[in-house]
Amino acid sequence: MSENKEKFEGLEDVAATKSKFDRWRSRAGYFFAPFAFVTIYFAPLNLNAEAHSLAAVISVVMILWICETLPLSVTALIGAVLCVVFKVAPAKEVFAPFGNPLIFLFIGSFILARAIFIHDLDKRFAYGVLSLKWIDARPSRILFAFGLATAFSSAWISNTATTAMMFAIGLSIIRFLFKHEKETGVKINRSYATVLMLITSFAATIGGLMTPIGTPPNVIGIGFMREQLGRDISFFKWMLIGAPIAIVLYLFLYYYFNYLAPAGVKKIPGCAEMIQKEREELGGWTRGQKSTMIAFGVAVSLWVFAGLVGLFAGEESTIYKTVRGSFPEAVAALIGAMLLFLLPGNKKSEKAIVWREAAKIDWGVILLFGGGFALGVLSFETGLAESVGRNLTSLLPSDGGFGLLVASVFVAVLISETSSNTASANMVVPVVIAIAQAQGTDPFIPALGATLGASLGFMLPVSTPTNAIVYGSGYIPLMKMMRYGILLDIVGAILIIIMLSLMKPLLT
Repeated sequence: MSENKEKFEGLEDVAATKSKFDRWRSRAGYFFAPFAFVTIYFAPLNLNAEAHSLAAVISVVMILWICETLPLSVTALIGAVLCVVFKVAPAKEVFAPFGNPLIFLFIGSFILARAIFIHDLDKRFAYGVLSLKWIDARPSRILFAFGLATAFSSAWISNTATTAMMFAIGLSIIRFLFKHEKETGVKINRSYATVLMLITSFAATIGGLMTPIGTPPNVIGIGFMREQLGRDISFFKWMLIGAPIAIVLYLFLYYYFNYLAPAGVKKIPGCAEMIQKEREELGGWTRGQKSTMIAFGVAVSLWVFAGLVGLFAGEESTIYKTVRGSFPEAVAALIGAMLLFLLPGNKKSEKAIVWREAAKIDWGVILLFGGGFALGVLSFETGLAESVGRNLTSLLPSDGGFGLLVASVFVAVLISETSSNTASANMVVPVVIAIAQAQGTDPFIPALGATLGASLGFMLPVSTPTNAIVYGSGYIPLMKMMRYGILLDIVGAILIIIMLSLMKPLLT
């Protein structure tokens, strides 16, 4: 008992230190952001007036994002407002990216995810996987199935929402394990509880790589590549890249955790019954669940169908262009979301979703995308991106793109450790494109690498909301998160580089 007490007191000390650091970091933004703006605004830079003002505005936004002084979405809106105030561009031009079709991809997919959440389809899937007979109450198999269910769910709904749901299930399993230990005297390795919590967060992050809608950085990177390079990457083609990366990285994660932190017992009597009981409490399929599955199935079918047509008929064929033009990702997401308002819910007078529930989606991410995308677009239109690209070219390797790909991925990972992965994508992808263009290199692969790299970030509680959620469990010492996370960051970055290098002929 005294051991546990010391452990939790130690975790409280770490949490207190983290809180002090966060407060310091947040307050620092109030000083450094205005200082950076004034310094850059009045510095003798060799830029036109619009690009010069934009450089000052971007410095403010980046510092506020890194310090998290204000909500990220508010900072993005401040950046857009400052662009109008300091005449970087007219308001109509600055706010145009907020109406980008990818904004509506966010909206449609978020509404679908909200319906999945309120109808407990996520829990039904998770408990369905965990109750499979082959798991047989074996801790190593529970760990594998638990992480797999998390990763797959996260490919379609928010990483944070997935983690929050699986976190509760994981805690239930841990409590059962320690209750069993108390009753039988069979010791459970405490590190098993740690990795069960960590796999909740890490697998959610990995699963987000699988689809364009899996995590906001994916959509942000696609937006920049589409807008600045005229290069479109379909839902299906993204999955050809993202799914193999996610699968290999998840398998590494599982074997890594299973080797380092075995439970100490081969089988846990009663665990299978506990999971089965939780599954049975969900009851039979409701009308709302069936309606949500239909709507979700329609959206996924439309997302994948265009890619399949392109694969078999060719992306230059008339049929592919027709299907792609009529059912782009945003339209497919909205069709699925609108079906929720038409299909029946659990009660006769209800639909699968009502507006008061649909309105609870994460509007902050949508505003963050719009504001960050606006700054990225303006950096190209004013010539700031070109200037930055020229100045940074001499600092980075130029060897046909591979060196830039390596640098792009690792820089994106590094920044995502100290700030939001969404902010990381907004900061890194436009710069990578500008550097590649200045080098005379095709920017597509390095930009794609930066996009995928921005979604990583496993080391710190502040790296992603998913890490913060599981860190709050009390089962994860900070140094263990860092030790496990840094290797996963490195392996993930290397895997992205290898996969993109191998698939380059297919993508370009």
